[in-house]
This record gives sequence, C-alpha cells and structure tokens, in this order.
Amino acid sequence: MHLTDVALTGFGLVGLSLASLLPGSQHIFSNPSSESTSGFSIPSVHESAVQARRVLRLENIGTLSTVFPSDASANHHDIHSTEQRPHGLGGVPIGLMDYYADCEPKSGNPTILAIDIATSFKNVAAGSNITLSLRWHPQDGHWHSAASLPRFSLVGHLEDIDDSDASKAGLATCFVKNHPDAVAWLPGNRIHTSRWVRLVVDDVYWIGGFGDRAYIGWIPLETWHNVTQKEIDACRLPGEKSTWSWADWL
Repeated sequence: MHLTDVALTGFGLVGLSLASLLPGSQHIFSNPSSESTSGFSIPSVHESAVQARRVLRLENIGTLSTVFPSDASANHHDIHSTEQRPHGLGGVPIGLMDYYADCEPKSGNPTILAIDIATSFKNVAAGSNITLSLRWHPQDGHWHSAASLPRFSLVGHLEDIDDSDASKAGLATCFVKNHPDAVAWLPGNRIHTSRWVRLVVDDVYWIGGFGDRAYIGWIPLETWHNVTQKEIDACRLPGEKSTWSWADWL
C-alpha cells in the first residue's frame, strides 16, 4: 500500500493533503538518484559517516540489543531461579538502554562500562552478538519529526580493556564526565562487578532521515574509520545548538 492509499483510507482528503506536503514522499523510505529533481544532492556515504561520528560524540545513551541464550545453556537453571526468567526465550532479541561514551574518539569504537549482572552482558557472555543503536536528539527543541532525523546501529563485538589501557586513556574521567552518576559503579565499586569494554564496530547501518534528502544504507567500515576529527568538529547536525561564542573569536 502506498502512502497516498493510507492517506485516503485512514484520513480522507485531509490526510491526502498532508501526504502531498511531506518532503519527496515518493522517496521517504528509499534512496533516490544521487540528485533529486529539485537539484538537492543527498549526503554522500562519507558525509553520512561524518554525521554518524558526530552523533556518536554528542549523544551518550543508546540501546544495546542482544539475544537470550537457549534454555539448554549451562547456567540456565541458575538464571531462571534468580531472575524468574520465563522459559522459551532462547534466540529472542531484547533491547535495553545503556550508557556509553566516545572515550576513544580516534577509533570510532564507543566505550561501555559493562555491569556483569546486567542482561545485555550476560547474554554476550553466553554467546550473543551485540548491537548499539543511537539516534540524534535535536538540542533546540523545535524539531517535530523524529523520522526525519539521523539514527544508526553499530553492529560489533565487545572487547575488554585492561586497567592499564583504561588508565592511560582516562576512561573513568571521560565516562563520568558524560555520566556523573556512573561514579557509583566504576570498576572496584562495592555494588556490582563492572569492567571497561569497547564495542568494536564491525558494521554500520545508517538512516539519515527521509530517503529523498538523506542517505539510507550501510556505511563501509573503512569509511567509518577514515573520518577525521577535523571533519567531526566541523559537522553540524539538524537542530544542533551553536557552540560559537565571542571567546572563540577572541
């Protein structure tokens, strides 16, 4: 069913009028040719990678997606008894909010404080793959269409960061700057066992917004890594507040 059909059946002529006002409705969910009929060129794959790296820097909360292990796994009995977890969840995906920070910016691999008792990290320990999904939240508060804004998923795997490397990279300082409350569960805390991990990016899937004005598709890993810090600094996202001040000019 086409968008105009939905408008006619669900909203009548008013809905049809609204649909006709949507930007390039024939390409809302797919990429058009490199240049639209209006002459507007959609961002290239590299430009989209720069935007994604900018989102990675400015945001600090995402959704970790994993899958539950099968009931036949070695520790399923203990998990079911302590969590009251229902049976039959093997292979079922679950997405949960979690903190991250861009503490190794040259790598493009987000830093995560893994709490071993948390479901996402128990699933990974049981063999699950993992994805971190992010979306851009405009800072000016005047953006009304979330569907028109960038969002993407980083498909990867977790890699432990030893204490020496974590100290050299200043991970604790960086992470607490992004998440002040996380100071309570840094490694060595008395509440939960925790450790530093990086999500090593293996694949990137990007949706820049509506398909008539943004790239939608996979970003090659080489392109992801080739984004420079200068490009990230120069990039501005939709609805991003200006950080310029007189101090910059002086």
